[in-house]
Amino acid sequence: MLSLPKNATIIEVGPRDGLQNEGKTVSTEAKLEFIKGLQAAGVQEMELTSFVSPKWVPQMADAKEIMANVEKTGRQFVLTPNEKGINAAIESGAKAVAVFVGVSDSFNQKNINKTTKESMDALQPLILQLKEDGIFVRACISTAFYCPFEGAINPEDTLALCRTFAGWGVDELSVADTIGMATPLESYELFKKLKDAFPDMLMTAHFHDTRKMALANIFAALQAGVDRFDASAGGLGGCPFAPGATGNVATEDVVNMLHRMDISTGIDLDLLCQAVASIEPHVSNPVQTGMYRLYKNRG
Repeated sequence: MLSLPKNATIIEVGPRDGLQNEGKTVSTEAKLEFIKGLQAAGVQEMELTSFVSPKWVPQMADAKEIMANVEKTGRQFVLTPNEKGINAAIESGAKAVAVFVGVSDSFNQKNINKTTKESMDALQPLILQLKEDGIFVRACISTAFYCPFEGAINPEDTLALCRTFAGWGVDELSVADTIGMATPLESYELFKKLKDAFPDMLMTAHFHDTRKMALANIFAALQAGVDRFDASAGGLGGCPFAPGATGNVATEDVVNMLHRMDISTGIDLDLLCQAVASIEPHVSNPVQTGMYRLYKNRG
């Protein structure tokens, strides 16, 4: 007998993770329309933008404008790589921030020019201060399964990194299959260990669909007790520092699968596809996700 939850939460990452590596410049107005459409569809938790150097991620150069103009509803995250980013996010009115570290040293070096330990040493006082100030902190764990440079990651290394974050009092762990190599068995085994180790922690699974196993991996994570999933409307995204990392799993496909299994998300699928339709003209490639194609053909 399968053990599945009655409800699941989708954390929409399209406006940030989905667009950060987009080659075409997406206007602030188009991003705001996309965000508004996602909120209208019932999305309650979302990554809005990131306060990073526009030199490295030019698509996020309008972070302040985004934060100044979005409707404040639900839990809205901004990604913050360092103290400068955190300070800018707080000044913009952010009440929830996301920090990120790769389990793999090689990935972390390519991403932010620091080893994993150096990143953690820098983050510790920042996270402790954020928690003292009442800010929600989401820790994003990259390359939790595989690294594009080092190959398979020892699950104990992922667990150790999560244990450190938990000890600092973070509110959520988002554990990522950054290059989409995990199998459903690996998904179940790692998330079962994480749920057993941190039963009271908000635990989120983040899958890329590089090898078309993201939905299967989500199903496996559900059976391990996970009921929170990052997803990107339209399947947009990919990490600029992870060769071979294609788009995130598509929100509309995840929502459809969950609803078909009588797992409620609070998200309206048609309105979600409308939000995808609003951003599609502004990105480089047509959206080809399963539920979005059905939506377009039906219209």
